[in-house]
Amino acid sequence: MCYVLTMKDLFTLLSALTFITYGILCLVTNHMKNEFERYGMSKYRKLTGVLELLGGIGLIVGFKFNLILVIASAGLGSLMFLGSLARIRVRDSIVEILPALSLMILNFYLLYEAIY
Repeated sequence: MCYVLTMKDLFTLLSALTFITYGILCLVTNHMKNEFERYGMSKYRKLTGVLELLGGIGLIVGFKFNLILVIASAGLGSLMFLGSLARIRVRDSIVEILPALSLMILNFYLLYEAIY
């Protein structure tokens, strides 16, 4: 049995690996600790890391269970919307905001594809 990856599957895998990586980094690195301090959101760093990690895992589980894909992509898209707002609030450059915006768009696209 051969499984052919669609563009949606590749985007899902890319997003999942990105969020699993950033979730771990958010939980363990001083760089991310400093970033959350800069945003004035230190108390949300661990929660954000856990949500990113769970969301990334959820995207992978979503290959088998569409409802999990819907929940994970909606959650991660929303998380990146809030992340974009946090970066705008501290007046980051557009180059610094683009990754969060791109991941937001990507996950809302995955949500759309999962629903329709």
